Amino acid sequence: MTRSAHRRPHVAGRKRRAISGLAAVAVLLASSALLAAPMALSAQAPVGLGTARNFAVLAGSTVTNTGPSVISGSVGLAPGSAVTGFPPGIVLAGTMQVANGVALQAKNDLVTGYNDAAGRSSTATVSGDLAGRTLTPGVYTSASSLGLSGQLTLDAQGDPNAVFIFQAGSSLIVGSGSQVNLIGGAQACNVYWQVGSSATIGTGSTFVGNIMALTSITMTTAATLQGSALARNGAVTLDTNTITMATCAAPTGGGTTPGTTTTPTGSAPGTRATGSSGPAGVKPKATKPKKHKPKTKPVSPKATKPPVRKPTKPETPKPVIPTAPSPPAFTG
Repeated sequence: MTRSAHRRPHVAGRKRRAISGLAAVAVLLASSALLAAPMALSAQAPVGLGTARNFAVLAGSTVTNTGPSVISGSVGLAPGSAVTGFPPGIVLAGTMQVANGVALQAKNDLVTGYNDAAGRSSTATVSGDLAGRTLTPGVYTSASSLGLSGQLTLDAQGDPNAVFIFQAGSSLIVGSGSQVNLIGGAQACNVYWQVGSSATIGTGSTFVGNIMALTSITMTTAATLQGSALARNGAVTLDTNTITMATCAAPTGGGTTPGTTTTPTGSAPGTRATGSSGPAGVKPKATKPKKHKPKTKPVSPKATKPPVRKPTKPETPKPVIPTAPSPPAFTG
């Protein structure tokens, strides 16, 4: 009886320690899940724009330009047919597609892309003016309008495939001289502005991303856009603007996300870059450098033999026969 009474407190102590240890593990797992949830939500795929991605400007009713605007990328219009102001506006690295099958397909793809962006689950709620903020990848939602009256910084945190999506319930208004900065490997091609009505980009501002407006887009004097101005139903109005269609650069080094591959310039998809390693755990075989044999054998100089001279026969001197002097003439 005495021994069992002594053992019971020890057993009870061990049980309490085991229970407290399990509780601590449960708390850690719950904390990890809470931390991982925002990260999983922020990993967004690019918005599927289809053939609309080939257009720097795409509208539904009209495309109107004033001044020497420079558009790098195609300009499209469907179902409308009125495009004015080209020239003085010029289109580089693209074509003009008006009320044809190409433009109509791009408009249909724009509708799909617009609905894709609008349907993404929000990771954060924003409202009013975005000036002075630094935002990481994710989906930012405003029930009403969005504005920008200064500088907005988008930080990809080292991931070149990071996606930023802004959902504006009504309008997007960018003030004069405003600017969007990309840091941490962020790319303009992965920035999307889904606008529930119309967008206005202010005078002299520098804006970034693919603007997908339900109604219209107005680029005021000297505003620049690295991306695309895509209006579903209304007009795109330009005034001495520079619009450069954004294309995603292939990531360099080890910055690719899992599941993506880097295709070297000039090679076909699915091919491996020179110098890349094989499957995990398999060591590449060492290749011995091949000895390069010279194609031409060195020519050794030929020894020149001295010319053979034939011996000359010695000439025998002819004997000189002395002649007797003739007697003097008789004068008697």
